[in-house]
Amino acid sequence: MPKIAVAGNVAVDRIDGEPPSAGGCPSFAALALRMLDRAGQILTRYEESDHRLFEPVLSTLGMPVTTLPATATNGFGFRYEGERRTMTVDAIGQPWSPADAAALESDVAWVHVAPLLRSDFPPVALAALSGGGRILSYDGQGLVRVPKIGPMELDAAFDSALLEPVSILKLAEEEAVVVAGGAFEASHARALGVREILVTFGSEGCTLYVEGECQHVPAAWPVLGVQTTGAGDVFMVGYIAARSEDEHPVAAAELASELVARMLEERRRRC
Repeated sequence: MPKIAVAGNVAVDRIDGEPPSAGGCPSFAALALRMLDRAGQILTRYEESDHRLFEPVLSTLGMPVTTLPATATNGFGFRYEGERRTMTVDAIGQPWSPADAAALESDVAWVHVAPLLRSDFPPVALAALSGGGRILSYDGQGLVRVPKIGPMELDAAFDSALLEPVSILKLAEEEAVVVAGGAFEASHARALGVREILVTFGSEGCTLYVEGECQHVPAAWPVLGVQTTGAGDVFMVGYIAARSEDEHPVAAAELASELVARMLEERRRRC
């Protein structure tokens, strides 16, 4: 079974006025891997002064975690109204470098890259992570999120070189609109040049584009009345896990959607 790694910064999250909590993709990715009973590696970084916030979380993920040093940690504020959220950028984390790819374990075959801002992974870092024939998936918030302190800003001024090593791209609905400059269509998927693109619509499922041809995949079942932070991370880990086992893209999206629904149901039970 091919080994999966997830590379992404952790973040100091402030959600709906609550005390700071450990956020970012790593903890949600580890949850997804545990739910799938899959081996994996979590590769992340944070500033040493934030050790007391993140170490208790990362040490109990149940997955091997490789922590790289950083001069700064990402930070975000969140406000939720149902499935809608507003965000602020409180701090900008240290960008990754090509040398960081050396921290990947030798048997990793698939890497999901989970940037929190456009500045997290420059093109040269992505190229290094895809080295050795590794298959790379990428969260599209790294295309559109502007690295600027204050209210979160989105624009499409990304370097197209970011996508050159990417085989699978996920775009949330608002990110897809920014990239396309309006409604996202098959022509936009073809123009991006990524073989597989998933545009997600929360409880309404996702649209899958494979080599530009599209198909809508409904959500497994809606789970409402719960905040959805991390749902996209769980979805993508579920998707690449299924694809790494040669599942068809549509079947992989269906399995990923089921995984998200199970995660949200468990979160709702704990509330």
